[in-house]
Amino acid sequence: GVYVVLRRMSYIGHGLSHAIFGGAVASYVANINFYLGAGIWGFVSALLINGVSRRRQIGADAAIGVVTTASFAIGVALISHVHHLTVNPDAALFGNILGVSISGLYILLGVFVFVGAVVFFRYRQLLFITFDPEVADAYGVNSKRYDTLFALVMAATIVSTLQLLGVTLIAAIIVVPAIVGRLVTDSFGKLLVASMLIGALCSVVGIYISYYNDVASGATIVLVAATLFFVVFVLTALTARRRLSRLGEDHGSADIGGGPSVHVG
Repeated sequence: GVYVVLRRMSYIGHGLSHAIFGGAVASYVANINFYLGAGIWGFVSALLINGVSRRRQIGADAAIGVVTTASFAIGVALISHVHHLTVNPDAALFGNILGVSISGLYILLGVFVFVGAVVFFRYRQLLFITFDPEVADAYGVNSKRYDTLFALVMAATIVSTLQLLGVTLIAAIIVVPAIVGRLVTDSFGKLLVASMLIGALCSVVGIYISYYNDVASGATIVLVAATLFFVVFVLTALTARRRLSRLGEDHGSADIGGGPSVHVG
């Protein structure tokens, strides 16, 4: 989520989640393992988006629009054409915590370890291409390769949490914790830790509320995250305003005193 926010690519999470919906429905229709079908579909969609977006005439937003709408349309067409689905596709749309199997939890854990390993072992390279991909290329960091890796990591993350959050809301839980963390820290390393903790907190609280109030888990988790965002946004705005007013008062006092005030330490 941090890399998505800092690179201003929040639409990728939204686009990939909707694209993977087609793979989810296709796996239901073909009666194959959900994670296998949706995973392959997600990886192919990520590679298509990444490849098409590199055409200067097209751009990332248009590439996502084409791949996403086509894939989502395939899913809708399959649902309308096939009437013998044994699995309710609403779980893929809106999420259902009770529909997550033990194997799904293991896959979620495996993806968490995989993403953590990518961030840990490729921290410097990812940091470099996040803030200045052109300079990164000049210093020998292959930004195309890392863009592809980034897209695949996004696809794996979305597939592993799809049944819990649903395609309509999964992008929010990827982005919102990073935005909240961005409001409270400017340090890249601290932002990574903060976003993970915030995401975990919102997930636990949202799942608890969802379970005991019979509400869709995805919607509840996102609502918790959105509420936290607005609270932190208001608090940080008020804090910033107070700091500005204090600076104005200090500046006025310095002018009256005939010179600038110096704070040691």
